[in-house]
Amino acid sequence: MISLTTARKLKEAGLAWEPQQGDRFGLADRDMDDRVFVINDMAAMVETLQGFPAVMFHGTPEWALDYVFLGDVIWLPEEGHLRQRLQAALEGTPTPEFDLLYADGVYTCRLAWRGEALAFRAADAAEAYAQALLRVLAANGE
Repeated sequence: MISLTTARKLKEAGLAWEPQQGDRFGLADRDMDDRVFVINDMAAMVETLQGFPAVMFHGTPEWALDYVFLGDVIWLPEEGHLRQRLQAALEGTPTPEFDLLYADGVYTCRLAWRGEALAFRAADAAEAYAQALLRVLAANGE
């Protein structure tokens, strides 16, 4: 799983999120940075509150926090999400290519893009994909 720091960078770079069953997210700057929450119809659901999307917590009486607005949560996309988003971000560019290698305990996402051969290394496959996606999102946002 990617770090909350990387997830925040993806959010700030414009990565959109439409919450789905099983998605993971974090709450930064609330003394819960190390906690991971999961969208689940039994515990947390996305609802509209005062006209805004919000993640509603049900069945957690020990919490004083009943809800948090969707804009205040940080999606923690999994490897498959990141791979799909990277592929989508590269659509329309001439001959984009990327792959993922694993050697010596390190994952490397290799990306041939805009005439450059790029490599993003991380201990986690999702983190390597996230770094590549951040590069593409940043360049597309220029």
